[in-house]
Amino acid sequence: MFILLSEGTGTGTVSSLPMLISLAGLFAFMYFFMIRPQQKETKKKNAMLAELAVGDTVLTTSGFYGVIIDISDDTVIVEFGSNKNCRIPMQKDAVAAVEKPGAE
Repeated sequence: MFILLSEGTGTGTVSSLPMLISLAGLFAFMYFFMIRPQQKETKKKNAMLAELAVGDTVLTTSGFYGVIIDISDDTVIVEFGSNKNCRIPMQKDAVAAVEKPGAE
Protein backbone atom coordinates (compact mmCIF):
# COMPACT_ATOMS: atom_id res chain seq x y z
CA MET A 1 0.00 0.00 0.00
CA PHE A 2 1.01 3.61 0.04
CA ILE A 3 2.62 5.27 3.01
CA LEU A 4 2.49 9.02 2.85
CA LEU A 5 4.44 11.14 5.30
CA SER A 6 4.29 14.88 5.50
CA GLU A 7 7.36 16.92 6.22
CA GLY A 8 7.32 19.20 9.20
CA THR A 9 7.67 22.20 6.92
CA GLY A 10 5.24 23.00 4.16
CA THR A 11 1.50 22.83 3.88
CA GLY A 12 1.18 19.40 5.48
CA THR A 13 -1.66 18.23 3.21
CA VAL A 14 -1.66 14.56 2.29
CA SER A 15 -3.72 13.16 -0.54
CA SER A 16 -5.75 10.09 0.34
CA LEU A 17 -6.62 9.33 -3.29
CA PRO A 18 -3.91 6.65 -3.81
CA MET A 19 -4.99 4.88 -0.63
CA LEU A 20 -8.66 4.89 -1.72
CA ILE A 21 -7.74 3.56 -5.17
CA SER A 22 -5.68 0.73 -3.71
CA LEU A 23 -8.45 -0.12 -1.24
CA ALA A 24 -11.01 -0.22 -4.06
CA GLY A 25 -8.66 -2.45 -6.04
CA LEU A 26 -8.35 -4.82 -3.09
CA PHE A 27 -12.14 -5.09 -2.75
CA ALA A 28 -12.51 -5.69 -6.50
CA PHE A 29 -9.86 -8.41 -6.34
CA MET A 30 -11.60 -10.12 -3.42
CA TYR A 31 -14.97 -9.97 -5.14
CA PHE A 32 -13.86 -11.35 -8.52
CA PHE A 33 -11.48 -14.01 -7.22
CA MET A 34 -13.12 -15.13 -3.97
CA ILE A 35 -16.76 -14.16 -3.48
CA ARG A 36 -18.15 -14.42 -7.03
CA PRO A 37 -16.79 -17.94 -7.79
CA GLN A 38 -18.16 -19.22 -4.48
CA GLN A 39 -21.60 -17.81 -5.28
CA LYS A 40 -21.54 -19.44 -8.73
CA GLU A 41 -20.59 -22.80 -7.20
CA THR A 42 -23.42 -22.53 -4.65
CA LYS A 43 -25.96 -21.80 -7.40
CA LYS A 44 -24.65 -24.76 -9.42
CA LYS A 45 -24.98 -27.14 -6.44
CA ASN A 46 -28.48 -25.87 -5.59
CA ALA A 47 -29.56 -26.45 -9.21
CA MET A 48 -28.11 -29.98 -9.10
CA LEU A 49 -29.98 -30.78 -5.88
CA ALA A 50 -33.23 -29.35 -7.25
CA GLU A 51 -33.03 -31.70 -10.26
CA LEU A 52 -32.60 -34.89 -8.21
CA ALA A 53 -34.97 -37.66 -9.28
CA VAL A 54 -35.69 -41.22 -8.23
CA GLY A 55 -33.34 -43.59 -10.04
CA ASP A 56 -30.38 -41.18 -10.26
CA THR A 57 -26.98 -42.56 -9.37
CA VAL A 58 -25.32 -40.30 -6.82
CA LEU A 59 -21.93 -39.91 -5.20
CA THR A 60 -22.15 -38.91 -1.55
CA THR A 61 -19.72 -36.64 0.25
CA SER A 62 -18.41 -39.68 2.11
CA GLY A 63 -17.43 -41.32 -1.20
CA PHE A 64 -20.20 -43.92 -1.59
CA TYR A 65 -22.09 -44.51 -4.84
CA GLY A 66 -25.78 -45.29 -4.61
CA VAL A 67 -29.16 -45.00 -6.29
CA ILE A 68 -31.90 -42.70 -5.05
CA ILE A 69 -35.08 -44.60 -4.25
CA ASP A 70 -37.09 -41.87 -2.50
CA ILE A 71 -36.96 -38.09 -2.10
CA SER A 72 -38.62 -35.88 0.50
CA ASP A 73 -38.14 -32.18 1.27
CA ASP A 74 -34.58 -32.21 2.60
CA THR A 75 -33.75 -35.92 2.74
CA VAL A 76 -33.16 -38.67 0.22
CA ILE A 77 -33.13 -42.42 0.72
CA VAL A 78 -30.17 -43.96 -1.07
CA GLU A 79 -29.69 -47.65 -1.83
CA PHE A 80 -26.07 -48.78 -1.76
CA GLY A 81 -24.43 -51.77 -3.45
CA SER A 82 -26.04 -54.89 -4.84
CA ASN A 83 -27.65 -55.66 -1.47
CA LYS A 84 -31.17 -54.26 -1.86
CA ASN A 85 -31.60 -54.07 1.93
CA CYS A 86 -28.95 -51.37 2.40
CA ARG A 87 -31.10 -48.23 2.27
CA ILE A 88 -29.90 -45.18 4.16
CA PRO A 89 -31.72 -41.87 4.58
CA MET A 90 -29.46 -38.84 4.32
CA GLN A 91 -29.68 -35.10 3.80
CA LYS A 92 -29.74 -33.78 0.26
CA ASP A 93 -26.63 -31.73 1.05
CA ALA A 94 -24.67 -34.99 1.40
CA VAL A 95 -24.98 -35.57 -2.36
CA ALA A 96 -21.77 -34.46 -4.07
CA ALA A 97 -22.45 -35.49 -7.69
CA VAL A 98 -25.35 -36.86 -9.74
CA GLU A 99 -25.32 -39.13 -12.77
CA LYS A 100 -28.60 -39.43 -14.64
CA PRO A 101 -29.53 -42.96 -15.81
CA GLY A 102 -28.61 -43.58 -19.44
CA ALA A 103 -26.29 -40.56 -19.62
CA GLU A 104 -23.28 -42.56 -20.76
